[in-house]
Amino acid sequence: MFSIPEQFSNATKANFEAQFAIFSALTNKAFEGVEKFVDLNLTAAKASLEESSATTKQLLSAKDPQEFFSLASAQAQPNAEKTIAYGRHLASIASSTSAEFSKAAETQIAETNRKVISLVEEVSKNAPAGSENAVAMLKSAIGNANAGYEQFTRTAKQAAESIESNLTSAVSQFTAAGAKFAPKK
Repeated sequence: MFSIPEQFSNATKANFEAQFAIFSALTNKAFEGVEKFVDLNLTAAKASLEESSATTKQLLSAKDPQEFFSLASAQAQPNAEKTIAYGRHLASIASSTSAEFSKAAETQIAETNRKVISLVEEVSKNAPAGSENAVAMLKSAIGNANAGYEQFTRTAKQAAESIESNLTSAVSQFTAAGAKFAPKK
């Protein structure tokens, strides 16, 4: 049986380890998201460079101004579609990174909560007589903190879903507007 100071010392150590685990998990998820974003931008830049080169060659081979403008306007629709596809891919990366970030945080926080509750239960078993009120207050405080965290998590999820919905709506409106004003083939 451990004394109460030893239990708190062990709990403090476990808490620091849990915080480090949360930090590591969240950092890894953030880097994964950045890596996907950089990869998307490198791919887009490479494709854009290749397409720009081909388009420039086409435009320079035009025999008259009418053919030049015809070739240039023919590029408008594919470019708009590529921009929309890029936006959708970017939104997908942001959404999946956010979901993974939330999941990692929730997992780590749930594990930390489990350890804290376990510690409180262990301390309450070994608490001296007459400390029942203090233990009850501690359990109540932990319960209130957990309820606050759960409310915060629900609110954050709703905000993320709202942002994702608004982004999807904006991309859809842009797509519709682009299709309306795109040159007909």
